[in-house]
Order: sequence, then C-alpha cells, then structure tokens
Amino acid sequence: MTTSPDHRSSTGRTTAVDRSTRLRRKAARALVRLREPTGRARLLPDLLVIGAQRSGTSSLYRWLGEHPDVAPSLRKETEYFSRRYDRGERWYRAHFPLRARQAMARRRGSSLMAFEATPDYLLHPLAPERAARLVPAARLVVLLRDPVARACSHWEHMTRLGFEHLSFEEALAREDERIAPDLARLRQDPLHDAPAFLRFSYRARGRYVEQLEQWLAWYPRDRLHVVRFDDLVERPRETFAALLQFAGLSPWEPLTFPNASGPRGASPPRDVELTSSERQLRDELLEANQGLDELVGLEMGWLA
Repeated sequence: MTTSPDHRSSTGRTTAVDRSTRLRRKAARALVRLREPTGRARLLPDLLVIGAQRSGTSSLYRWLGEHPDVAPSLRKETEYFSRRYDRGERWYRAHFPLRARQAMARRRGSSLMAFEATPDYLLHPLAPERAARLVPAARLVVLLRDPVARACSHWEHMTRLGFEHLSFEEALAREDERIAPDLARLRQDPLHDAPAFLRFSYRARGRYVEQLEQWLAWYPRDRLHVVRFDDLVERPRETFAALLQFAGLSPWEPLTFPNASGPRGASPPRDVELTSSERQLRDELLEANQGLDELVGLEMGWLA
C-alpha cells in the first residue's frame, strides 16, 4: 500500500528509509505532473500486478521492471483503479512511456510492454470494472500468500509505518467496525479514498475467492496468472520464467532475485503452533476460500 508522504516509523521518528522514500515519491509526483500534458501520447499498461498485498509484489515489480522489453510505471503503485481514479486517464498515462518508444522497439524487431503493480487492486471492489473499461486486453498477475501469514505481515507493516496502534488480536476483533464506514462511503461516493479500509483489512484481504471472482467477472480466466508466494520465495527462477511466458516476453532473468520488501520467508509449516487469534482466523479463511484451488488451477495447501 502506498502511504502518505509524512508517515513515521512505529517509534514516531522519521527514519532514513522514510526520508529516502519520501524523496523518491516527491520526485515521481513532480515527473508525473510534467508528463501529464503528453498523457494522450503515452502507453497504457499491458499487464497489471493486482495483489495481494504483502505477497511479493515489490520484488516482482523490481525483477520484471529490469527486463529489456519492459517499461515499468514511474511508481510501483499508481493506485489509479483504487484510490486515484479521480485523477483521470491522462494522469494515469503519465506514468508510462510515450507510444513512440514502443514504435521504435518494433522497428528494431523487439517489443515493449508497460506494466504497474498496485496490490490494493485485488481488494478494491471497484477496481475490476474500472480496469476492464480502460485496459480490457491487459494481462493480470496475482500473487497469493497463506492468508494468515499475509495478515500478520500486513499488521506488522502497518505498525511499523505508525498507522496501527492495536495488538494483532485487537485489530482483528475491531476490523469490521473500522472498515465499515469506508465501505459504506464507497457505495455512496465511488471516488472516496477509503484509507481505513485499505490499511486495516487484515482479514478481508485474505478472502481470495471472493476477490478473484470479482476480477473474473470482467476478465477471461486465460488473462489471469496466479503465482504462489511460496514459489516466488523458494523457486524464483522457475516462477519468474513462467510469468514471462504468460506475459509473452522473451526469456530473461536478472543477475539475482533480491527481496525488495525486507525480511520474509515462505509460509510457515502447517505444524507450527498458532495463537488462538491465528487459529480462529485460519478457520474463517478456510471457509471463505473453499474452492480456491479449483478456481486458480493450483494446489495452495495453506489452510487444509
């Protein structure tokens, strides 16, 4: 999730990483403003990485963005189909290269694929229709992680950024009441930003079947490529190669496969003892994700 430019660490101090991030985002915003007048002459993305949050989207954005035939968005998360839809199509196009660059690539016998990665898209109820209306031929990539491990990582991330002050157990208990006002407001005002919904949706983001069905109502199944987070961590070379094949890109790989989101590991073994809150969450999401394996054509194996 993209945060406000003045966020603090969980200790209340602005860290060097915070300052660096703020400077990069400020520079990206300034460049978008400069490029916006030429928006109509710019590409739209051929591929969207739509989520899930805390499931390796930052690493994938970095790896894919280094491919010689790929043009990443100026910022990883444009948030256009979720939080920034009011900015308009020209603003969105300003994140991508000029069409002339694609034409030059074709004259050289190569290609150019534009893409972005906004993990809020998988969750946001209005994102699928908005995307389908503007980029109906886009390919979609979704990374799915054990939803309990994802929720824990999400809570840690919000705590680290200073947005979350409740314990994990309290945050789960109060999730519905915290996000309900934003959901109600979205129904009345589709352009509502919905910050609480996006920040505190620890349980809601793990209802993968419901979210994928929203996207598959607008895109055919063969336009969706599902990546298991565990495969991205444990078998990055093979997993990345399969993604390139789906995207129609030539075989290529980075020199290394660095993690772009800080410490992480694959999903914990099933026999790891969970807290009572984690066990309850696992039971809830087991029910919510019935039929997930059949839907995506992969054996996830997290919740059984």
